[in-house]
Amino acid sequence: MTRLFHVPYRGLRELSALIPEDVSDSSLTFSLLGMRLEGSHTRTHIMEPRAARRLRRRERLGGDQKDQPSREGEPRSGSAAGGNTETHRGPDLVQWTRHMQAVKAQLLEQAQGQLTELLDRAIREAVQSYPPQDRPVPSIPSDSLSKTREPSLGKRKVFIIRKSLLDELMEVQHFRTIYHMFIAGLCVFIITTLAIDFIDEGRLMLEFDLLIFSFGQLPLALVTWVPMFLSTLLAPYQALRLWVRSQAGVAWTLRVGLGCLLLAAHTAVLGILPVHVAVEYELPPASRCVLVFEQVRFLMKSYSFLRETVPSTLRARGEGIRAPSFSSYLYFLFCPTLIYRETYPRTPSIRWNYVAKNFAQALGCVLYACFILSRLCVPIFANMSREPFSTRALVLSIMHATLPGIFMLLLIFFAFLHCWLNAFAEMLRFGDRMFYRDWWNSTSFSNYYRTWNVVVHDWLYSYVYQDGLWLLSGRARGAAMLGVFLVSAVVHEYIFCFVLGFFYPVMLMLFLVIGGLLNFMMHDQHTGPAWNVLMWTMLFLGQGIQVSLYCQEWYARRHCPLTQTTFWALMTPRSWSCHI
Repeated sequence: MTRLFHVPYRGLRELSALIPEDVSDSSLTFSLLGMRLEGSHTRTHIMEPRAARRLRRRERLGGDQKDQPSREGEPRSGSAAGGNTETHRGPDLVQWTRHMQAVKAQLLEQAQGQLTELLDRAIREAVQSYPPQDRPVPSIPSDSLSKTREPSLGKRKVFIIRKSLLDELMEVQHFRTIYHMFIAGLCVFIITTLAIDFIDEGRLMLEFDLLIFSFGQLPLALVTWVPMFLSTLLAPYQALRLWVRSQAGVAWTLRVGLGCLLLAAHTAVLGILPVHVAVEYELPPASRCVLVFEQVRFLMKSYSFLRETVPSTLRARGEGIRAPSFSSYLYFLFCPTLIYRETYPRTPSIRWNYVAKNFAQALGCVLYACFILSRLCVPIFANMSREPFSTRALVLSIMHATLPGIFMLLLIFFAFLHCWLNAFAEMLRFGDRMFYRDWWNSTSFSNYYRTWNVVVHDWLYSYVYQDGLWLLSGRARGAAMLGVFLVSAVVHEYIFCFVLGFFYPVMLMLFLVIGGLLNFMMHDQHTGPAWNVLMWTMLFLGQGIQVSLYCQEWYARRHCPLTQTTFWALMTPRSWSCHI
């Protein structure tokens, strides 16, 4: 523990108290050299017993008190000389004080980060070493690398009670000011809309045409959600109950087959029903978002439930093992995590004002996004297909879309990963609120992918990366990582295709090709502010490319409808050839 911290907090406070007000510049310089963290002498001094350090401080204070009368008894020089001395010494002392405060803050920040990491590691080890109350302690097989053992049990997701990072940062006034700046930006958009409407039409009225269009036929989407939810609620749990029964022979084989049929029907309902409703009734984008996000969420939760329960069930068949409780599975379907556990850490009470605040902020983000699209994107891209194509126009449109693109990225992050998930976590008293980490401080894309969406990352890491390594006998980590990128890129492209209603593999290329290369090129060994600036620059450009190309394709398909519906006509981007 001591080796982790170079200078403890108490030592800093006592050290700052020991600096006399009238200390000379040379003494200050010597003290600064004595506090160098990389020197071996400093570490030796810090590692010595506390009693010795106290004795040394008392001797130093006693020496200063003995020298004080002699300094006071010395004859004073003229007022001009004394004024010059104070003039020269004052600014140096102020600069030194500021420097010491900066060093103190930096050391405290480093110590806090190391202490948090150490405590998290200790909690994970303690939780992993504690067996469930209703099950015996599992025995460790002799062949630890055998494929009959579950992969990487020591790296399972551990849930603990903790707040979201933005909730902690909002306790600091400086971060609340940044939040207030975004609210002021929304107010500016509203004032601009009112002013333009008043100048053009002589009336003050906010129009929400884009919002109304996007959420059209929302009741139909909600009705479609009901059979999707019932299928997810009943099929996986009933299949597990059929497999848990201890009878062997033909009866158990029939139960296994029936369970597989239930899962096949469940997969068909989730895979076919939302696609059929979206295409048949031509749902608008926001209503399609409801269906596709719930479709993917239910599939991932079903897989996690079966992946966490089926292996132990099959191994212990005939030993009286019971299925998880239905209430725990029902709770899992609504709690904001994709990793199944029978129990989760719970908070003691529900703060309904916190729930209302987060839902209100999510609604505000939706309005914010509509204003950005209607004011910054629609006027630019609605008429691009009416102009002849040129490389200059394409580059300018991408550069123009970088600002609204990054705004959309931040709004999606804040609305969903913070507000929406925290609201449901509070209503369900779900304790672990680490839905994201400090992705904005990332200096590599590998760290960005791990910290942007922790909920999805945990699922990919547990069931794609770790299971892939287990299938490959712990070798070919690059292949397992490539599998993670492939699955994630395909699902992201499917979501975009479902929501927009056309296939345009911009996300697939950016995520799988460019993102995969950047993940291996910009790894965690690259640190420093320059790499963070590069990461943000790539994010700006990537968001600009997505917004520009998808908006152009959206309006091209409205302006140039197909005369013949063929496979290649549906797969070919319309914006390449549509010029009215």
